[in-house]
Formats: sequence, structure tokens, C-alpha cells
Amino acid sequence: MRLILASNSPRRRELLDQAGYAFAVEAADVDESLRAGEDPAAYVQRLAKAKAQAVFARHADAADAVIVLGADTTVVCNGEILAKPADAADAKRMLRALSGRTHQVLTGIAAVTHAGTASAVETTDVVFATIPGAELDLYCATVEPLDKAGAYGIQGYAARWIPRIDGCYFNVMGLPIARTVRMIEDALADLASKS
Repeated sequence: MRLILASNSPRRRELLDQAGYAFAVEAADVDESLRAGEDPAAYVQRLAKAKAQAVFARHADAADAVIVLGADTTVVCNGEILAKPADAADAKRMLRALSGRTHQVLTGIAAVTHAGTASAVETTDVVFATIPGAELDLYCATVEPLDKAGAYGIQGYAARWIPRIDGCYFNVMGLPIARTVRMIEDALADLASKS
């Protein structure tokens, strides 16, 4: 069996490695635009499936068993999807919206094999303390917020503003490990039952 991660995210690679898997990495080039009327859970689930299916299509003729894992993470505050910020000003706008509030981090995950596609969405509530203005200015002057949904990474400087979460910590990093392991194990079982 070959496992392929359809993501260039260094955090997802680190988490999947931490879970004990050997895998290849192949990025998927998919349109990540939000569709009209699409809710956040449907959005991340659709993108996770699209990424996994795009990479699987490259290996559909492979003789050996292939599992392609796709994932997409977004931050939602008061119903607004906060994707990766366009620039420092956008990062500051997002973090002001998150300051002193509870928001949700949603990750869609999908596993595609010859046996079919399975997908799920994991949600974690993240509580932010009020972010002092001087700290916000210093943080947004760095590159750290620019490549992260919601303009922060829980494992980085922003950890100082997060007194608690309700749900999977690894989900906030971009890959809910326990749920992902179950999905890979289920995909392996499906492949075994159909071989």
C-alpha cells in the first residue's frame, strides 16, 4: 500500500509523520474559491475531496493499492470564513475579529482509493483572549500570520492568546490525527475486502 498526502503543508507532513506513516507528498492544484451559499463545513469537505481526487487521478492505473489523503482547514468567526490573509493589514483585520471571542476551526479530510472516497469534517472551538494592540502590531509585522487560515498557528506565537480549546488540538494545526488514522484504517479495510 502507498499513502500519498495531497498537500504541501509542512504542518500536515509533520503530523502524518508523527502518526507513524511512511508517505509521499504530491500537491494538488484545485480552485479553492468559495461557492455562493456554501457553508464552511461543506467548503472544507469539498476541497479535501477535490485535492485527494485530483492526485488519485494521477495514480488510478497503478497496480498496487494507493490511498490519497486530502485535507483543507479554515477558520470561522461569526459565520465568516477566514482563509489565509492577503497581506499584513488583512491579517490584522482577522485577528481583531478573533480577539476576545470563541471561533471554530474546521478541517475537511478525505481518503480516496480504488474502493471509493470517504470524507469527514472535524471542528474545534478555539477561545482567544483579548489581543493587546502592541502585540498585534508586532505579530502582524512578521511573516508568521501570512500562510495560515485565520492568520495564526496554534503552535506559534499566537499560542499566548489561546487560553483553551474544545476539541482536537491537531485539527487546529491542520490535520486531526485520530480521525485521520481511523479514515486510513477504514480505507485499508475497504481495499482488503474488495481485493
